[in-house]
Amino acid sequence: MATCLVTGANRGIGLEYCRQLQARGDQVIAVCREPSPELEALGVRIEAGLDLAESGTPAELVARLQGQRLDVVILNAGILQSMGLEDLDPEGIRRQFELNALAPLLLAQALLDQMPRGAKLALMTSRMGSIADNSSGGSYGYRMSKVALNIAGKSLAIDLQPRGIAVAILHPGLVRTRMINFNPNGIAPEQAVEGLLACIDALTLETSGSFWHSNGELLPW
Repeated sequence: MATCLVTGANRGIGLEYCRQLQARGDQVIAVCREPSPELEALGVRIEAGLDLAESGTPAELVARLQGQRLDVVILNAGILQSMGLEDLDPEGIRRQFELNALAPLLLAQALLDQMPRGAKLALMTSRMGSIADNSSGGSYGYRMSKVALNIAGKSLAIDLQPRGIAVAILHPGLVRTRMINFNPNGIAPEQAVEGLLACIDALTLETSGSFWHSNGELLPW
């Protein structure tokens, strides 16, 4: 049985990660600001009241975990604020950088001592962070923050190789969640997470640092 930590666990993809990990017998630690009734109903361990935008959050989470071994860390929390060239919001861009790129990096750093050789780190990113795949423009803050997360993930893969920790950089696909207003063209969270867990399960040190779609497709940088 693996011990898996999931951030942004109260709804959407994070909630579905918790549900599927628990269903297969893993121990789940769900991290969020406020637990949802759906998360509480799962009966997993919940560490609530944690805002990843706050500088003291990584240290507080480490203190709460009290040295708990972490076999899989899934850094899923993030925000999306749509904006185009005509309505750029500098503060919104900064906030997306802080939550989507800087917060996962700082949390990964803080949790490393609890991740043994063979552990896996999964960063939830987006193909909107692919420069080669950008054919529609716009979404400045979100795209920029996800490019930053992608390069952080690649550097983590290199730096953590000697410690035996593999890193997956994952795009869930277009998923019907609140973040995208339950877009009817999206796939169900259940389908997305099934694919994402398959990618994490298949992750090795040899494939560490790869950028994957939840369907297993390698994505361009």
